[in-house]
Amino acid sequence: MSVPKFLRGTVTIAEMEARKLRHASSELWIRAVQPALWLLVFGEALSKVRGIAPSKFTYLQFITPGVLSQSVLFIAIFYGITLVWERDLGLLSKLLATPVPQSSIVAGKALSAAIRGLFQAIVVFALALIIHVNLNLQVLDVLGVFVVITLLAMCFSSLSMFIASMIKTRERMMGIGQLITMPLFFASNAIYPLSLMPKWLQYVAIANPLSYAVNALRSLLLTGDYSSLPQDILVLLVYTLVLLFATSLTIRRIIQ
Repeated sequence: MSVPKFLRGTVTIAEMEARKLRHASSELWIRAVQPALWLLVFGEALSKVRGIAPSKFTYLQFITPGVLSQSVLFIAIFYGITLVWERDLGLLSKLLATPVPQSSIVAGKALSAAIRGLFQAIVVFALALIIHVNLNLQVLDVLGVFVVITLLAMCFSSLSMFIASMIKTRERMMGIGQLITMPLFFASNAIYPLSLMPKWLQYVAIANPLSYAVNALRSLLLTGDYSSLPQDILVLLVYTLVLLFATSLTIRRIIQ
C-alpha cells in the first residue's frame, strides 16, 4: 500500500465522519459540560488547598491542562461504541468492502475523534479566559496544543476501537470504557503531581500515555519549559502508531 493511497483514504474517512457532526452537534455541547464542572467546581474547591500545585502556579492553572486531557480522553475512550453501532446497522461491513485500506479506515476514524477533541480544547480555552486562568496562548503554543490533542485522541480512540473489535457489543464496550477511564485518569498527573503519589502508582503513571499528554500541555500552556516536550510527543506518537497498527489488524473481527 502506497503512502498517498493511505493518506487519501484517511482524509476521506475523516471527512465523512466529521460531516456527521453537523447532524449531531448537540453531542459536542453536552460533552462540554464536563470540563466546565471540573474547572468551576473541582478546580475552584481545591484551589484553596495549599501544596498541590507548584508554588508559582495556582491550582486552577495546574489543573486546566489536566482537565483538557481528561475531556479528550472521555471522548476518545468511548469511540469504539460508534464502531459497534455501525456494525449493527451494516455500515461497517459496507465500509470494509470498499477499496479503502483497513488502516485508512482506522486512522480516519481516529482522526475524526481528534476533531471532537479540538472542539473540547476551544471550550476549555474559553472557560479559562472567562474565569481568568492565566495560560500561554501564543500562536505556536496553541498549535502545539492541537498537535498533542490530536495524538491523544487518536491514541485512545484506537485503543477503544481495538477493544470493540474484541468484545463486539455496545453493552460490554460501555462497561469496559467506564472500567478503564477513571483508572487512566487518576493514575496520571492530570489533577495532582507525581510526587504526591505512592511509589507504585508513580510507575503506573509513567507507563500511562495520558501523563505524557498532560506534561506536554503543561509545557505549552503553563511552564514554557519545552525541554521534555519532544520526549512527551514521541511517546504519544509511538503509543498512537502501535495502537493504530494493532486495530488495523483486528478491525475486521468485529463483523465476524
